[in-house]
Amino acid sequence: DPSGDPSQQEAKQREAEIRNTILAQVLDQAARARLSNLALVKPDKAKAVENYLIQMARFGQLAGKVSEQGLIEILEKVSQQTEKKTTVKFNRRKVLDSDEEDDY
Repeated sequence: DPSGDPSQQEAKQREAEIRNTILAQVLDQAARARLSNLALVKPDKAKAVENYLIQMARFGQLAGKVSEQGLIEILEKVSQQTEKKTTVKFNRRKVLDSDEEDDY
């Protein structure tokens, strides 16, 4: 169905424009620059921060524009929430050790 594909792209483009508009309203220039840099390195984390900011904006939890320092604090919160706990488990093999080989 080729007719559905362009409308889907159009919807994604509209959503991206809305996201960018909201982010432009809630972030100052330095914070937007930092978020753009983060998106280049860690797109998943940047998306999570964007979603968090948009959600806060929609519920009226943001007072004024978020500064770069405010964005850093939000980044730390998101990092703590999404932090993966890495565990290392050692499987030590039991080796039969005989002293016979040492006696020459």
